[in-house]
Amino acid sequence: MTDKNPGAVPQSRVAAASNADFSASHTTYHWIDVQGVRLFYREAGPKDAQTVVLLHGFPSSSRMYEPLLSHLSGRYHLIAPDYPGFGHSEAPSPARYAYTFDHLSETVAALLEALRIDRYVLLMQDYGGPVGFRIALRHSSSVRAIIVQNANTYHEGLGPKWTGIARYWADRAAHFDEVEKFTSLEAAKQRHVGNSPNAELYNPDSWTDEHAMLSRLGQREIQADLLYDYQTNIASYPVWQAWLRAHRPPTLVMWGRYDPSFVVPGALAYARDVPDAEIHILDAGHFALDEKAEQVAELVLTFLDRTLTRPKSTNH
Repeated sequence: MTDKNPGAVPQSRVAAASNADFSASHTTYHWIDVQGVRLFYREAGPKDAQTVVLLHGFPSSSRMYEPLLSHLSGRYHLIAPDYPGFGHSEAPSPARYAYTFDHLSETVAALLEALRIDRYVLLMQDYGGPVGFRIALRHSSSVRAIIVQNANTYHEGLGPKWTGIARYWADRAAHFDEVEKFTSLEAAKQRHVGNSPNAELYNPDSWTDEHAMLSRLGQREIQADLLYDYQTNIASYPVWQAWLRAHRPPTLVMWGRYDPSFVVPGALAYARDVPDAEIHILDAGHFALDEKAEQVAELVLTFLDRTLTRPKSTNH
């Protein structure tokens, strides 16, 4: 469903979230070898609880989910990996690791298998969408629900900047300047602040740290390959939409209205394929946790509580 007052959290849901157990467990930090790549992941919450897999966006890492790890770990088991080439995970050269979204999704799925996690909720932001939907297509029976935060699946969600990137897809050598723009410090800042009227709420460490990652040796080649491969995601939109129609997973969509990359119509479009989807338009940017961490946590916790942990006819 779509809120009649976009951006507002219904009071009944706020109350339900406020009554939940917010006692957080410590986040732990791990490295593991998966498919020949050393992956980093954050873990929090009781291991015997329902698992939520948090898939990060570009050019971020699992670090973006620290606010949710602290809010949700009193109730849920949380796994937040860094993809190869991102965060604290190994960044093998493109000669050794093919940087495609198919390959990233295979590696993350192999991580979940190595951790013996076979039932989970997928929480996807930005690049997390292409990674997560590929996992969902291959492992449909494992997916209990999906949570979307500015992870686009519809053509109408593509902002104006994708016109320039399409030129790069058409002629990679002639338009390599699009990669330079995409990985610049200014682009990193704009992905966070976007068109928000509340720029003072955004911590500049976010984009300076991300740009530092993008400036590491070998990153230009890695990110150029992934940006070029992004066109396969747009080509896959009809397939992902068909999966949504076929499976109708419990779906929560939270969308920052100030995002210049993925615009609001992309959020509303989810209702076409999942009519019962819960859709919230937030007064936030591409990374909604920057500006609305508590609201996002309340919405996620209430959704998970209703979807996973309240058996019929019993009190939880």
